[in-house]
Amino acid sequence: MPPLVQLPTVPRAFYNRDPRIVGRELLGKVLLRREGRALLAGRIVECEAYLGPEDPAAHAASGKTARNAVLFGPPGYAYVYFIYGNHWCLNVSCLPDGTPGGLLFRALEPLAGIPRMAANRHLEPSQLRLIASGPGRLSEALAITRPRDNAKDLTSPKSDLRIVDDGFRPDAIRESPRIGIRKAMDLPLRYTIANSPYISAKRP
Repeated sequence: MPPLVQLPTVPRAFYNRDPRIVGRELLGKVLLRREGRALLAGRIVECEAYLGPEDPAAHAASGKTARNAVLFGPPGYAYVYFIYGNHWCLNVSCLPDGTPGGLLFRALEPLAGIPRMAANRHLEPSQLRLIASGPGRLSEALAITRPRDNAKDLTSPKSDLRIVDDGFRPDAIRESPRIGIRKAMDLPLRYTIANSPYISAKRP
């Protein structure tokens, strides 16, 4: 297999679909961050779909604003927002330009640049499961922030933040309700690689 940095970037057409379809197929892909000469990478093991105006838990439910404009734009772009006063959360826009929808990245299995990712999280490299098991942890590990990454094209091979495909396919995928929201809590829009030890939390 070629080095991670040489793997094909997931194309824009992949994201130009219903987030519920994209979410299942995004599992197993690899999120890459270039930090100078360093490469930080993790396999996507958990994500959540947000569906737009009909989804009361979605940021797009209240209409287009300066904050959420990326969700209303073309597919394949990073939408980064701040939550709880101390965490950045990474999303990717889905659906055609003008139709809001997206996916929240919730957890990664660290693959490359693990010492650097652990240092970003103030952890030891041996604490592998804690490095990116949660949306805030994931962003901290990969140094993702809104000023740096919001509206970044995740489909561009030239981007320092992108998603590539190494051919990995999960043996099984699990659907369950989303976590940490107060509206539309019962919709099965959380997708995880079954039995992955790196997901953010267990929920019946």
